[in-house]
Amino acid sequence: QVQLVESGGGLVQAGDSLRLSCAASGRIMSIMSSYNMAWFRQAPGKELEIVAAIRGDAGSRYYADSVKGRFTISKDNAKKMVYLQMNSLRPGDTADYYCAADRLLRNIQTMRADYDDWGQGTQVTVSS
Repeated sequence: QVQLVESGGGLVQAGDSLRLSCAASGRIMSIMSSYNMAWFRQAPGKELEIVAAIRGDAGSRYYADSVKGRFTISKDNAKKMVYLQMNSLRPGDTADYYCAADRLLRNIQTMRADYDDWGQGTQVTVSS
């Protein structure tokens, strides 16, 4: 069993920054470095999309084109935490953000179906 709990969302203005956090727990998460982690988001009326992902050993990262240069994903395996630093936020970043875990240590995957465990989400609203 894996539990993922996101935090850090809120209402901000365009140009502001936010840092989302994802706390992972559960017996099978005892070796955090074995899990690729990702942040997805879903805006109102839109499909779920991947935002960023990081390999278990933090050896590689993936970013959606829309967030490259503005968002940074990181993880602290010892603390079992995953972070998403979001800078220069835009109204188009408004969405519910979800943390997800891929239990297979492999190349980074970008499809929703490749992730096994999900958090409840945290809402980010960016006003213009």
